[in-house]
Amino acid sequence: MLYHMISFLIGFILDLIIGDPHSMPHPIRLIGNMIAFFDKKLNKDPDSEKAFKKGVLLVVLVTVITTAAAFLITAGAYLINVIFGVIVEAVLTYYIFAAHSLCKESMKVCHALEENDIEKARRAVSMIVGRDTDVLDDIGIAKAAIETVAENTSDGVIAPLIYTAIGGPVLGFLYKSINTMDSMVGYKNDRYMRFGTAAAKLDDIVNFIPSRVSAWMMIFASLFMGKGYRTKNAVRIYLRDRFNHASPNSAQTESVAAGALGIQLAGDAVYFGVLHKKKFIGDALKKVEYNDIRKINRLMILTAVISAAAALFIMAILILI
Repeated sequence: MLYHMISFLIGFILDLIIGDPHSMPHPIRLIGNMIAFFDKKLNKDPDSEKAFKKGVLLVVLVTVITTAAAFLITAGAYLINVIFGVIVEAVLTYYIFAAHSLCKESMKVCHALEENDIEKARRAVSMIVGRDTDVLDDIGIAKAAIETVAENTSDGVIAPLIYTAIGGPVLGFLYKSINTMDSMVGYKNDRYMRFGTAAAKLDDIVNFIPSRVSAWMMIFASLFMGKGYRTKNAVRIYLRDRFNHASPNSAQTESVAAGALGIQLAGDAVYFGVLHKKKFIGDALKKVEYNDIRKINRLMILTAVISAAAALFIMAILILI
């Protein structure tokens, strides 16, 4: 447990400081390539009645291969040497977390908007959202970035933090493989309506508790953010709007973000050229501003730090018991 605790702390700090190294091979990109490979091989007839079963096979193959690889690498490293094991586990943990990259990519959107370069902002936001961005104006782009940071505070930061704290890189990468599958094949379009169902449903299951933990950790973090953050309103909007989404989990943290910033998020969006009717989240107590992207990132980072500290505290208690 002590070695796991040390690795967890090092991995978390590395992510906050460095983020994803684009010049180096990244395990999550490898998982994405594997998903794309199986998607191409298995999903040749999306309308077939077998498409769902083949989607289940995708889930089994990806999760088993990812989990086995993470276990063999971690266990093998510790068999060689304890120090080497800690280093390898720390690096794997670092790859699992995404707080730095989420902040960096969303701030590209903020900077482009502040430069009044709408096309650059659209390109930047298209890298972190699944909706069609060519129809968005400047406020729509800002809202999309804020919503993505809010949702991924759970999906990309707190959920992997929770699973990694519990089961190390093995459980952490299992979660990341499921979440990556959902982001790649979990769409309700002609190609993935059947094939991606299993991945989408499994992602809903594994994020059910973390999304709610993330929401309350965001609310707690907002207490320390000072002027510009509305904790009472965050609680009010969370309790009222946390289910204003097709997913049982996505609106959990989005509702906290909308309430804390005093803005209205969500609403109709275009995906693959099709307009999807969506409920609003939050009240427009003020207009959405470009700087709100910066503010939600600050809240996300503090939420991550507090959550990591809580996880380390629990680990320490378990060591002493």
